[in-house]
This record gives sequence, C-alpha cells and structure tokens, in this order.
Amino acid sequence: MSHPIPLVHLNIQGVNCAVFDADALNHSNQARSNLLAQLAARARAAGLAVSKRALAFRENGRLTFFGDDDLVRYLSNNPRALRWTHEIQA
Repeated sequence: MSHPIPLVHLNIQGVNCAVFDADALNHSNQARSNLLAQLAARARAAGLAVSKRALAFRENGRLTFFGDDDLVRYLSNNPRALRWTHEIQA
C-alpha cells in the first residue's frame, strides 16, 4: 500500500535538488540510502530533475537531514528552505 511523501524541489545555484519528508523504518544509514534512492527514482519518474537529494526527518526532537553532503550542509544552515512543493506515492 502506498502513501504520499511530501517533498520540496529546489534549484540551488543551478542544481536541481529534492528533499523528502521521510525516514527509513529501521533508521540505519543503509536503509536510509536505499529509501533515498527509491524516492529519487520516483521523483524522476514523475518528471522532476534530481541531481542532489536528501531525507528530512525528526530524530530525538531535532530536524535531521540525510543525503548528499553538500545539500545536507545547505539545509542545516537554511531549514526554512523546506516548504513542501510536491507529493509522490511511495
């Protein structure tokens, strides 16, 4: 059964980025990497250009990011960039 996953599609200095409001069920880096790859593939299939990608989720009460290092650094310094613009089914 699929459910909607909010995402924001950003263009940062000419680079198309996708950030997904999701976390892997077991919270391991491997599971997060797999989920991120799956969500990015779905976003591309929906017609979005995705060069950089990240997950955004709450961990221990804090907004946390996982994904491409430079995008994670950008989001950590600019959390207001997260305004969900799309949804995909996952």
